[in-house]
Amino acid sequence: MKKIKIYDTTLRDGTQAEDVHFSLEDKIRVAQKLDELGIDYIEGGWPASNPTDQRFFQEIQNYHFKRAKITAFGSTHGVNKTPDTDENLASLINSRVKVITIFGKTWDIHVREALKTTLEHNLELIAGSLAKLKPEVEELFFDAEHFFDGFKENKDYALACLQKALEGGADVLVLCDTNGGTTPLEIKGIVEEVKKRFPQTTLGIHTHNDSELAVANSLIAVEAGIEQVQGTINGYGERCGNANLCSIIPNLQLKMGYECIPAENLRLLTSVSLFVSEVANLPSFHRQPFVGKSAFAHKGGIHVSAVRKNPRTYEHIPPESVGNKQRILLSDLAGQSNILFKAKQYGFYLDKNDPFVLELLAKLKHLESEGYEYTAAEASFELLLNRVLGRTRTYFSLENYRVLESKRKDEDPLSEATVMVRVGGMLEHTAASGKGPVNALDNALRKALEKFYPCLKEMHLIDFKVRVFSSFKKDLSGTASRVRVLIESGDAKQRWVTVGVSYNIIEASRQALEDSLNYKLFKEDQEKLTKALQEVTKDM
Repeated sequence: MKKIKIYDTTLRDGTQAEDVHFSLEDKIRVAQKLDELGIDYIEGGWPASNPTDQRFFQEIQNYHFKRAKITAFGSTHGVNKTPDTDENLASLINSRVKVITIFGKTWDIHVREALKTTLEHNLELIAGSLAKLKPEVEELFFDAEHFFDGFKENKDYALACLQKALEGGADVLVLCDTNGGTTPLEIKGIVEEVKKRFPQTTLGIHTHNDSELAVANSLIAVEAGIEQVQGTINGYGERCGNANLCSIIPNLQLKMGYECIPAENLRLLTSVSLFVSEVANLPSFHRQPFVGKSAFAHKGGIHVSAVRKNPRTYEHIPPESVGNKQRILLSDLAGQSNILFKAKQYGFYLDKNDPFVLELLAKLKHLESEGYEYTAAEASFELLLNRVLGRTRTYFSLENYRVLESKRKDEDPLSEATVMVRVGGMLEHTAASGKGPVNALDNALRKALEKFYPCLKEMHLIDFKVRVFSSFKKDLSGTASRVRVLIESGDAKQRWVTVGVSYNIIEASRQALEDSLNYKLFKEDQEKLTKALQEVTKDM
C-alpha cells in the first residue's frame, strides 16, 4: 500500500478563513489533536507575520509529538533584500523547526505585477532563499504558488521556477492551485507533465476550493503521481476554503487503496472535525461528507426500511469506520420503519402492525405539519413516544403563567414571570425575574419545582434557537407568524434538545422549557429504575 504524506495547514492557511481565529492555546490544542490523528506534517504558522505565530513556535518546543513534524511557513526573501538580510528567512530559522515550507511566485503575471520585478530576479529569489534555509532543516518544501495558472499561460517559466527550487535544495515541490480555478482533467495532465520533467522528484499538491473541486483535484493529482497532499480540517481557508482533509483522507484510504494515517486512527476523524470546529467557535457543517452529523442520516421511510435490512443500500461506507454513526430521522416523511427503529433505540421492540405504531405515526405527522421539528428535538420525541405508551408519569402540571415586561427610560428592560404549578396535590405559586422573558419563566418554573425535584439544579440551558415560519394566510404572516423554539439543555452526563411551536414566542418557549424539565426528570427515573434492577439482580 503506497504511503501518501498528509500536510495539514489548518493553523496557517485555515486561519485565513473569514470567521476563523485561533489563540496560542487553541493552536497548541489543535496541533496535539492532529498528532493523535496521525497527520505527518502540521504547519504551525508564519512566524514573520504575527506575534501569535512567533509565540507558537517558541511554546511548541515544550511539547512532544508522536508522529507529526511541526512546519514553519514563509516566503522567498524580499525583492530588495538578500537571503542574509531578510527578516522573514531569519524568523523561519529562529523558529527552530525541522521542516520549513516557503512559497515563491511561479506565474509570470504575479512576478511582474505583484512583486514588481523581473522574471530572472524571481528565479534568483527562489534559489537563493531555499539555499539559505537548506542547511538549517531536515526537510525543505517549496510551494509553487499559482503554479497551474502559471503553467497554462507560460509553461516554460513555471517549470523554470521548479528547476530553480530544486537547485536551491527543495526536497518536495508542491504544486499550488492558489486561485482554485483549475479542473481535475487539467490538474491530471499538468501533474503528469511535471512528473515526466522531474521523474525523481517528490511532488505535492495544494488546492483551493473556489470551483468546488479542491478535493477532486487533490485525489486526481495523487493518481497522477503526487506523494504529499496539503489541506485543512473541515476545508477551512481563505475565500471558499482549502482542500478538505476530512474528505481527502477517507477517500484515499478507504476507496483508493492508499495509506494516509494509521488505519486504526481513521475512527478519530469525526471527533477531530468536531473538535476543530468547536475550538474555532464555528458551527459544524452537518452535511459535510464522512464526518457531518447528516452524513449517515436517513429520513425517508423507504430508505430507512432498506437500511434496517442492509446499511449498504444507502450508505457508501460503514459510518463507524470514520467515527461517525447512523441516524434515523423523524419527520412528516417518516414511515413505520422510522418509528420501529427509534422505538428500538429506546428499548421498545414493536411490531409494524401494532396499532400504537400507526397512532404515533399519525400524531407525529400532524405535529410536524404544525411546525414541530423532531429531527433535531429527539428528547421531545422520546417523551412523546413514552407518553403514548404510558411509560412516563406526570411530574408537574403548569396551571397558569404570566410574563410581564417593562422598560423605564435609561434602564434595562425588566422581565418578571409568575407561575402556578401543581405537583401531586400541592399548588405552588411563585414569581421570579430574569434577563428576558424566557429566562424569567425558566427561573420561576425552577423556583417552584426544585423543592420537589432537587435534581433540576443540575441542569442548565446551553442553546436557544428561534425560527419563524412564513404563511400564505394573512393572519399568520409577518409578526403573527408561527415560531419554532429549540432549546438545548444539559447536565454533567448528557445534552438534549426539546421543541415548542406557537404564534406566541413565549408560549413556544414554555413548551420547550417544560419538555426539557420533564425530560430531565424522566431520565432520572430511568436511572433509578436501572439501579434498582441491578440491585435485585445482585440479590438473586
